[in-house]
Amino acid sequence: MADRASDVVAGPAGGEGGAAVVEPEGRPFGGSTAPAELDPSGPDATGRAVLAELAAALDPDRILTDPDTVRPYVHDEAEWAAHGTPLCVVRARSTAEVAATVAACARHRIPVVPRGAGTGLSGGANAVDGCVLLSTERMTAIREVSVGERLAVVEPGVVNDDLRAACAEQGLWYPPDPASAPWSTIGGNVATNAGGLCCVKYGVTRDYVLALEVVTAAGEVVRVGRRTAKGVAGYDLAGLMVGSEGTLGVITEITVKLRPARPDAPRTVVGFFESLADCGAAVAAVTEQGLQPSVFELVDRECLAAVNAWRHAGLPESAAALLLARTDLPEPAAGAEADAILAAFTAHGATEAMASTDETESEALFDARRMAYPALEQLGMGMLTEDVCVPRTRMASMLARIEEISHERGVRIATVAHAGDGNLHPLMLTPHDDPAARDRTRAAFDEIIAAALEHGGTVTGEHGVGLLKRDGMERELGPGVLAMQRAVKAALDPDGILNPGKAV
Repeated sequence: MADRASDVVAGPAGGEGGAAVVEPEGRPFGGSTAPAELDPSGPDATGRAVLAELAAALDPDRILTDPDTVRPYVHDEAEWAAHGTPLCVVRARSTAEVAATVAACARHRIPVVPRGAGTGLSGGANAVDGCVLLSTERMTAIREVSVGERLAVVEPGVVNDDLRAACAEQGLWYPPDPASAPWSTIGGNVATNAGGLCCVKYGVTRDYVLALEVVTAAGEVVRVGRRTAKGVAGYDLAGLMVGSEGTLGVITEITVKLRPARPDAPRTVVGFFESLADCGAAVAAVTEQGLQPSVFELVDRECLAAVNAWRHAGLPESAAALLLARTDLPEPAAGAEADAILAAFTAHGATEAMASTDETESEALFDARRMAYPALEQLGMGMLTEDVCVPRTRMASMLARIEEISHERGVRIATVAHAGDGNLHPLMLTPHDDPAARDRTRAAFDEIIAAALEHGGTVTGEHGVGLLKRDGMERELGPGVLAMQRAVKAALDPDGILNPGKAV
């Protein structure tokens, strides 16, 4: 995005005042989906005072107010989530600039909405009216990759794949790999505790965060966590920040632990199934046998057809779904694990199953999994993304229930899943400009959440609560746990300025 003189605040505008932060009312669905239009009458006295302080503290190119340049920042990829109109966007380049921005907002009780690359799928980075959108996308330094300590220190705007590439040059590996890894940032991954394809064996983002630098709601810079392999001094505040979606502080530096690079030639097993329920049964069988594939994914027929239509991939569409498993054990253990997975697929309904050591063939199949979401976007329909997680032994039942909801509600649902950990992503496709279809889709969304809870699961496995899952979170946690969460929020953000209306 090019900077222009008209895009920024050039200098102080004067004014004073204060305003209490109020959470958005009503359901998280719908709301403003029109382009952001700043109030033609201009900001009120409080807004002018904040803009003046920001202009005095920051270089002019850090602050955007022009509607055309603000517009791309007002919401994330959750197209159904409501968003408001911000006062401005601040594109910080340093911890000091983040601290100055938050401190100015704190003095006037102006909401601050932190934002990374905007690849989220729950509305967690969506603007609320009158907020300062604080983007960390330009904080992109990889400050350290230590072979001896097996850790990296990065700024929040570092793209996931860029960190992985930098680590690979040193013979190291950063495992968390969300499907958005080519675009999403480490700061956003930490804020939502992102997972990915490898998390079934190697864990999610929280498992790799050692320490954080955080700007508090008062604009103070603190460090939580440690660089050492062990340490139990005080509460685990770094763990608390992971997954907090910008509601407890703004992350400005992340220290992550790394692993040695994996073997170059993993084995891949693929199975084609006539029903999603059979897929679920095969997943449960693999788990019950104590097998631990490094990647274990499900892709249904709708997704395969979309990838074929988009990329002419030549993937088979006759089966209801396929399961993809990968083992990265050293030989000969890799061969034994691959054979056991293959046997489990065959014993639980696979119409065809095979194992392969061909890396090109394997990557083509996993690329189909990674491309499922963008391929469905090419269909030109509205898409509402679920992110429920159930016990692996209940996957077959949950997949069958999703199919029932699809038929009962008349909603087209495509499903991909991190099958190995029970994390399901039903993707509901809805024609644009069809209010009745949108109502049916919203009902299906709520019913899938209810079904996940009935199956002993959770309303979000990795995308975060944001706006879309607040109702579901309240049902899942109950009043006692919610009171504990809100007490933490009140202690760390007493004026409620950090990402109000999200997650808690």
